[in-house]
Amino acid sequence: MGIVVRLDVELAKRKMSVGEFADRVGLTPANVAVLKNGRAKAIRFSTLENICRVLGCQPGDLLEWVED
Repeated sequence: MGIVVRLDVELAKRKMSVGEFADRVGLTPANVAVLKNGRAKAIRFSTLENICRVLGCQPGDLLEWVED
């Protein structure tokens, strides 16, 4: 399985909509969906930094390694 993105969990904890999150981070809702659904192949550190700033979390709260 590899790296699992837990963005949906963090958004749910904060009761934040995808639209609000996308606006605050500076992403399109479509790109947020790509991240949420685990289809992203890469993420810029600047984007990860913005996500962590908006959610008040650490990168480890968003990303988890799961053995295949």
